[in-house]
Amino acid sequence: MTRHLKNDSEIFEVLKLETGRLQTNLELIASENFVSPAVLEAAGSILTNKYAEGYPGKRYYGGCEFVDMAEELARTRLKAIYNAEYVNVQPHSGSQANMAVFMTLLKPGDNFLGLSLAHGGHLTHGSLVNFSGQLYKPTGYTLNKETGLLDYDQIQTLANQGKPKLIIAGGSAYSRDWDYKRLREIADSVGAFLLCDMAHPAGLIAKGLLNSPLGYCHFVTSTTHKTLRGPRGGVILMGKDFENPFGITTPKGDRLKMMSELLDSAVMPGIQGGPLMHIIMAKAVAFGEVLQDSFGVYTKRVVANSRRLAASLTTLGYNIVSGGTDNHLMLIDLSNKNVTGKQAEIALGEAGITVNKNMVPYDSRSPFVTSGIRIGTPAVTTRGMNEGEMEAIAGFINDAIVNYTDSAKLSSVKSAVALFCKSFPLYADYLG
Repeated sequence: MTRHLKNDSEIFEVLKLETGRLQTNLELIASENFVSPAVLEAAGSILTNKYAEGYPGKRYYGGCEFVDMAEELARTRLKAIYNAEYVNVQPHSGSQANMAVFMTLLKPGDNFLGLSLAHGGHLTHGSLVNFSGQLYKPTGYTLNKETGLLDYDQIQTLANQGKPKLIIAGGSAYSRDWDYKRLREIADSVGAFLLCDMAHPAGLIAKGLLNSPLGYCHFVTSTTHKTLRGPRGGVILMGKDFENPFGITTPKGDRLKMMSELLDSAVMPGIQGGPLMHIIMAKAVAFGEVLQDSFGVYTKRVVANSRRLAASLTTLGYNIVSGGTDNHLMLIDLSNKNVTGKQAEIALGEAGITVNKNMVPYDSRSPFVTSGIRIGTPAVTTRGMNEGEMEAIAGFINDAIVNYTDSAKLSSVKSAVALFCKSFPLYADYLG
C-alpha cells in the first residue's frame, strides 16, 4: 500500500514511526479509531484527483458522472443507517457541519444554548475561542454538581430566560445517554430549533445501543470517524419529523426540500468549495460496513469494554464523572489522586498509553492543566480487545498514574504495554 512512498525516505520514516507507535501503544483517546483496510484504500484512491464543486447531477465541472455515483452511495447508505430523509456527506469535519447549521438558522448575535465546554461540550457548542462563541451569543448549560448528570430542569429554566433560537444536544466528554424527547419539549416550549451533535456516539446510535436523535431533533450532525469508524469528515442529517422552519407556511414535503436546499448551499458555496471525493467514497465504504451485522457486534463490545474499564478503574479508587458510562467513553476526575490531567497525560504517554487531559465539571484548573483525563474504548475494541483486556488496561493506567514521577517505572510499564499489544496486531502489512 505504501510502496511508492518508499522513494521519499523522509516521509516513509514518518509512516514507520507512526505505524510503530500505533502497534505498540494503547490508543485510548475517545475520538480516535482505526479504519478498515478498505476505508484506508478508498481514502487514498484516484478520486482525490477530481474537482466536483456542487452536488450529484448539479456540478460546476464536467467529468463527474462517476464520482456522483460514489456520493450517491454514501448518501443512500447513510439514510438507511439512520432512517433519515435528508443527508449531506460533504462537510470536511463535524465542526463545519455544525457551522453550516448555524449559518442556516442563525444570524450573528443570535443566542443559543449548548453544553458548556468545561462540562463535556464541544468547541462548536459555544466556546468563546470558536466561531460559535465569537459570532453568536451562547449560554452554556452544566451538569448537576452532585450527580454529574444533565439537569433538564436547568436547561428549561435557561431556555425560558434566554429564549434561544437554537438548543444543542450532544457533547465530547459526557458518558451518559441523552433524553432527546425532553429536549424537544424544551425547544418547542420556547420556539427553538433542536440540533443534536452526535459525533461521539454516532456508531452506537446506528445500532440501537443509545437513544436516536432522529425522531426528535430538527437537525443532526456528526463526524464520520470516532465510533462510526470511518475516515475523518462530517455529515448533516434530517429526519422525517421536520417542523415548519422560520414560520413559513408550506406543505411538509416542500418544507423539507426548502431546508435541504438551504443546508446544501450553506455547505457549498457557504463554507466549502470542492468536496473531497476520495473521502466521500471512503465514507460510503464505512457506511456500508456500519450496515453489516458485524458492526453491531463491534459496537456492543465497545460499550461492554467501556463499562468494564470504568468499573475496574472505580475499584482502583478512580472517580468516574457521572458515576459510570452508557457509551464508549468516560471522564475521570483525578483530584483524589493528587495528580493533574496534564501530569497524567504525560505519564501515560511515557508508558505507551495515549489519552487526553480534560477538564471536569466545576474544575478549578485551567484547560491547559485540568483535573481529569478522558478515556475511550473504540480503538482498542477494533484491535480485538475484550472485557478481560480492559481489566489489564486499568492496571496499566493505575501503575502509570501512581508512579507518574518515576521514569524507570514508566519505562517498565511501557515495555509491558508493548508486549501486551503484540497479541493484537494492527495494520501488520501496511508498510508493505
